[in-house]
Amino acid sequence: KETWASLGSMKDDNTLAEMLKDAPGPINFTMFLTVMGDKLADTDSEDVLNSAFLTLDETHCGLISKECLSSALKQLGDRFTDDEIAQMYEVAPMKDKDVDWKRFVKLIKYGGDFEEEN
Repeated sequence: KETWASLGSMKDDNTLAEMLKDAPGPINFTMFLTVMGDKLADTDSEDVLNSAFLTLDETHCGLISKECLSSALKQLGDRFTDDEIAQMYEVAPMKDKDVDWKRFVKLIKYGGDFEEEN
């Protein structure tokens, strides 16, 4: 619970209990990283994510406006709440007021931010 809190995310006891079921042993920081790495590996492929974001990038410049992305997240697929969208924008790589979706895909897939591509 403290690890999540230190990352700025509060999880309820039921959510934590479900996460603990996935761990093959006692939870320490190394096990936490292992479990989270496994979760990241279960995301869509990079090609699928790129294709999804590219459909929203009308000018093919690598950027999507917050308005466009928020609208899509509220209307398509697993619909996001306003709180979930706000949390996403706290970590999403931004360029001015737009999401740098190519860097965002790398963040989703590999768990770290990457320098802006030229």
